[in-house]
Amino acid sequence: MSERAAAFEARFSAAAGETEARLAAILADGSHFVEGTPQTLLAAMRHGALGGGKRLRPFLVAESASLFGAVGDGPAQIGAALELLHCYSLVHDDLPAMDDDDMRRGRPTVHRAYDEATAILAGDALLTLAFALVADAPGVPPESRVALVAALASEAGAAGMVGGQALDLAAEARSLDEDEIARMQAMKTGALLTFACEAGAILAGASSADRARLRHFGQAIGLAFQLADDLLDETADAATLGKAAGKDRGRGKKTLPALHGVDWTRARLAALVAEAEALLSPFGERGDTLAAAARFIANRDR
Repeated sequence: MSERAAAFEARFSAAAGETEARLAAILADGSHFVEGTPQTLLAAMRHGALGGGKRLRPFLVAESASLFGAVGDGPAQIGAALELLHCYSLVHDDLPAMDDDDMRRGRPTVHRAYDEATAILAGDALLTLAFALVADAPGVPPESRVALVAALASEAGAAGMVGGQALDLAAEARSLDEDEIARMQAMKTGALLTFACEAGAILAGASSADRARLRHFGQAIGLAFQLADDLLDETADAATLGKAAGKDRGRGKKTLPALHGVDWTRARLAALVAEAEALLSPFGERGDTLAAAARFIANRDR
């Protein structure tokens, strides 16, 4: 590993630890965010949100905000909110009616550790808590909080992540072409990564041009993330992934690696990294960490 890559991974790991601690505090007994929550439900929420994960989305929020000089508890809380929303989506995606997974992050999924009804409710609670955190973000002007709520609702809802999951489920019964697969993946996976990057610009009160640039960057790395994920499903084993491998092909899931092959996928990932780096070029060295994140996303092994 190069010195530059090692420095990025150390920074990324430290940020993940900070996010984990923040989420644990939010979901702790006595926290005003979850005060009065039934204990079994709270335990299921913790199971779905704590104890693993790359914490990539909060990292992107913080680094995108830092690009424009915004730091502190505001970006950290927006990142935590986004991570809880992401975790809700995983809890629901793992359900038998969806992707039907028994393992997540190397341990039983929430519906296996508890039951299906509790998993549904835990996901619902994580989703609504996410919006409460955005609305309550410290040091963020009211107009920015409103803009963040609107952007997150758009990217997470029927025209974004939820709609992408619906398209993914429907695609099991029919063939999709490359454009249809890309659209589905941009909605299902790319939408929250796009929000993570755009959120930093919103938090910092950046110009509309810079907000659009960060949004475009988020779209590029969102597609790279899904391509890398699908490539891992084709090539990695369950021990490495911490979840079942090869399930997408087995269920007839439509992916670009399945359509075009491994070599095409790796070439496309390289092109997306180049696109992401070019989008950051106006920021000079300030964009180095986000550029490293793009390379990490494309080349990760789990």
